[in-house]
Amino acid sequence: MSLDEGLQGFLEESKDLLDEMEDLLLKLEDKSNDSEIINALFRVVHTLKGTSGMFGFTEVVSFTHGAESVMDSVRDGDIVLNEDLLSVLLKSRDHISALLDVALEISSELSAEDSQQGTVLSEQLAQYLNGSESSTPEGDSAGPAAESATPASSDTGAAVVQALDGETVENESWHISLRFGPDVLRNGMEPLSFIRYLNTIGTILSLETIDEQLPEPAAMDAESCYLGFEINFATTADKAEITAVFEFVQDDCKVNILPPHSHVEIYLKLLEDLPEGHYRIGEILTRTGILTHRELESILVLQSSQLSEAAAGSDPASDPVPFVGELAVSEGLIEAPLVDAAIKRQEECKVVRVSAAKLEELITLVGELVIAGANTHLLARESENNGLVDATEKLGGLVEAIRDTSLSLRMVQIGDTFARFRRVVRENSRDLGKEIDLEISGGDTELDKVVVDKMADPLMHLVRNSIDHGLETPGQREAAGKSPRGTISLNAFHDSGSIVIEISDDGRGLAKDKILAKAIEKGLISDNHNLSDDEIYRLIFEAGFSTADNVTNLSGRGVGMDVVRQNIESLRGLIDIKSTLGEGTVITIRLPLTMAIIDGFLVQVGSGSYVIPLDMVDECVEYSEVAQDAYDGSQHINLRGEIMPYLRLGEVFTPSRNAADAVSSDSGEKSQIVEKSRENIVVARYGNKKAGLVVDDLLGEHQTVIKPLGRIFENVQGLSGATILGNGEVAMIVDVPNLVDKLSTIGV
Repeated sequence: MSLDEGLQGFLEESKDLLDEMEDLLLKLEDKSNDSEIINALFRVVHTLKGTSGMFGFTEVVSFTHGAESVMDSVRDGDIVLNEDLLSVLLKSRDHISALLDVALEISSELSAEDSQQGTVLSEQLAQYLNGSESSTPEGDSAGPAAESATPASSDTGAAVVQALDGETVENESWHISLRFGPDVLRNGMEPLSFIRYLNTIGTILSLETIDEQLPEPAAMDAESCYLGFEINFATTADKAEITAVFEFVQDDCKVNILPPHSHVEIYLKLLEDLPEGHYRIGEILTRTGILTHRELESILVLQSSQLSEAAAGSDPASDPVPFVGELAVSEGLIEAPLVDAAIKRQEECKVVRVSAAKLEELITLVGELVIAGANTHLLARESENNGLVDATEKLGGLVEAIRDTSLSLRMVQIGDTFARFRRVVRENSRDLGKEIDLEISGGDTELDKVVVDKMADPLMHLVRNSIDHGLETPGQREAAGKSPRGTISLNAFHDSGSIVIEISDDGRGLAKDKILAKAIEKGLISDNHNLSDDEIYRLIFEAGFSTADNVTNLSGRGVGMDVVRQNIESLRGLIDIKSTLGEGTVITIRLPLTMAIIDGFLVQVGSGSYVIPLDMVDECVEYSEVAQDAYDGSQHINLRGEIMPYLRLGEVFTPSRNAADAVSSDSGEKSQIVEKSRENIVVARYGNKKAGLVVDDLLGEHQTVIKPLGRIFENVQGLSGATILGNGEVAMIVDVPNLVDKLSTIGV
């Protein structure tokens, strides 16, 4: 791996670690004594420090060391974790992020404000350490003794021992983790000779060959060494004698020697360093020396006997057989934290990091494959070769499976985005003297990462608006008969082929009179308006509109809500708002699940083809079978007693058809539409709204690769994109949300 690749990997890892650090700190606000969270936080900070040290980022290491030392004292119970310390640690997290940006050349240099902030935070961390009775005079619990506790070089070994909690592994043998350097063979050394020599001073109980450094055959160098070993070793010799075995290769190798009954945290570090791969729990525990092969075999025998007993019982499901890790703990062979860490490592080994650019390229290629597949199937049908048609249909099924799998790779849970707002709510509510709880639900809802990334800023603005304008101060809430603590809720769920995001609060609600007065003042509406409540509320999305009396750091400048609407509409989404004065506000955002490929329903209108997203198609009915009526000058259909508006797509996209399709009476009363027996109505649903779309013909389902429209079409209503059909023709994608939303405003 090159240095650039290593830095790129560290960049991605550091972002994840900083996010995890913030999340853990916010969890500690409610669970300040949770030892599991505290230990996890310590490990995150330590990993940030240790990895930064590997790349020579000394400023990051120096500052992070202070936070790490404080967390170590918190773990030991020498420092009480209160709200003030949490605030300092959260700010420290931000400063570490700023230092990393400079180190990784994301930012040119640290600003004067950030530099001053770093000095203040370092002093505050030092004060906490100096106030801790058990801290060392230097405030550094990783002293020389800790550094000599293990032969592992660098800061990592010292910090691991610093993390000791007194627990040891019940292992009677030594464990040797050995990685030969690439130049061992060139220097005249034979790796296996050291293994044979080791066997002369004891007994090798087990030996695992590690091939993590083995490159592709084409890249292999015959003179380079790629060997590594994990060895369980029984001996009466001391550590000095074992170390002497590797004396001639110490400069070219990484050797880690763990004596019997070593501390749990050292084995946890070995688990973290385990190379990527698909391992069973037993393999992980033996590879790292936590269990010997003999111990694992005894556990497997025990598990097998319990399986036999369970199978012979009357109700095998009533008493499930323990897993290998559970049996190892119950037999007293290992500690429970090691099993938990092994399971976590097992899950991590199943995850492969792939750059977003590669995923984007894959989705693009899959899109082209879908188009090529449609073209092939069309040609097969025209050839009237049944065998070829069957083959292309089978190929089409495989292409569809590849499409779905590829798209799923780009789907992420929105809960990670929601979690970012916990800190925003925490800090901004304190600045404003408000008490606010953030409730999150539907965090496991998945949608396209492209959509998630572009929604982060709009959601941030909406949450800040709720904090600043939506929710009252504790005094105001109590005077209104409410709880002094306000609530902001974030919810996400799937509906009608879309994802719905709701941002709600139980605050003061929107004042219609105030909105109307401001709209009239700005000339957005006339004095004799006739707007519904929903239309009044939507005025806040107009450019420059604001009813705030005071401008704050959060909102009130009138440059946000219109941008929020524009960003959402650029994602082919819609935003709606409901509010009750004195009770609260609910903002609902509807977004497409993906921006790349969808299942579509192909229809014909005139000489053109159009695609309607299949998830939004409720049903299709013949136009001639549906009773039609006009109400207040608008068109509606009566579908089994349900009255809904409808429109002709031909009139929307081909206005010249109007004269041929409709004959108006001289009195201007109801329009009499000329029925066409071959016309159909596609009943489209978006959320809880329905509307009918009249088309000339139904052509069936179609895998649709979404192509963006050029700038020339950006103001065209009712279209959201285009696609290429199998015959090479271009079909427009109907913007169902836009059309249904407009039609639903028609009164019945």
